[in-house]
Amino acid sequence: MIVVLSAAALAGTSLAQTTSANAPQSNASFIDAQGTAHVSRIVPVPKTISPEAQKSLAQPVSDGPTAESLADRRAKTDTWQAKAGEAYRQAYPATIASGVIGGVPVRIITPPVTGNGKNSRVLINVHGGGFNSDSGSLTETIPIANLTQTKVIAVLYRLAPEHPFPASVEDTVAVYKELLKTYKPQNIALYGTSAGAILTAETAVKLKQLGLPLPGALGIFSGLGDFSLAGDSQSMYALRGLSGYLSPPVLEGAHDPEYVGTTNPKDPVLSPLYADLKGMPPTLFITSGRDLLLSGTTILHRAFLRAGADAQLVVFEALPHAFWNDVDLPESHEADEIMAHFFDTHLGK
Repeated sequence: MIVVLSAAALAGTSLAQTTSANAPQSNASFIDAQGTAHVSRIVPVPKTISPEAQKSLAQPVSDGPTAESLADRRAKTDTWQAKAGEAYRQAYPATIASGVIGGVPVRIITPPVTGNGKNSRVLINVHGGGFNSDSGSLTETIPIANLTQTKVIAVLYRLAPEHPFPASVEDTVAVYKELLKTYKPQNIALYGTSAGAILTAETAVKLKQLGLPLPGALGIFSGLGDFSLAGDSQSMYALRGLSGYLSPPVLEGAHDPEYVGTTNPKDPVLSPLYADLKGMPPTLFITSGRDLLLSGTTILHRAFLRAGADAQLVVFEALPHAFWNDVDLPESHEADEIMAHFFDTHLGK
């Protein structure tokens, strides 16, 4: 089984579905006068990943565009998240409850056993989902609560486009400020995936601007820090890596306008790459080799390093965006264990 990558000129792409009959059959590359790469690549499924991951990468996915309303996307995402969350709960037992903290709705994920001395700790999750849906308040929290033996609060922040930036940041700050009344900042971690990874960095910058004590640790799992420029990986990878529909990239200007709204794309809270990152807490960055936000994650990681932060980066082989939401992959369990170990190591210091 092979996977074919065909990247068309940035000036336009074919909207027709690629089939075995018209797929590129050889490696080719041409760099035009503007530096745009016109490439096709034959990429075998790597043997460097688990058999389960190999099988996942080999699944055929149409690269034709699909029309989907926001209501349909949210309904589909909610259904998937509930099913995937239950699968994770079977693998990592935990109790899920609903609540309100600081006027913001939350999920409260409690492990079956709270570790010795861990009652004084709490983890805050801001979920992924493109800022317009919830694709992670269960899958991103259940395994981490179980593995760290620590309560996790999932912030159900207001969603775009009804509530563009900075609504999600305001909601996360409100939850954090309320939890500061009970927990010491060094005993709080803030983390998220995709949109939640971006929101994690945004919230940390906002907390610094407000003069509030920063959390003891951050987790930025497949994110970015710049809404004004697209990273290279966004021109190469779709949501499922080398498969699926890839829209023509927007190289400059506001990305995700429904979330950005009227804010300057280089606003230092919206785009933390332009913020003063000195004093950021220990931060774990995770991404993967076929992640559309591979560039965004590594660029922001380097910015943290330049600012003197204790910033670690883990890049998994070949897998697509936010693969750790798939409970069937051994790499997902490995990623969750890395996340949990990082929080266990740095909280309370």
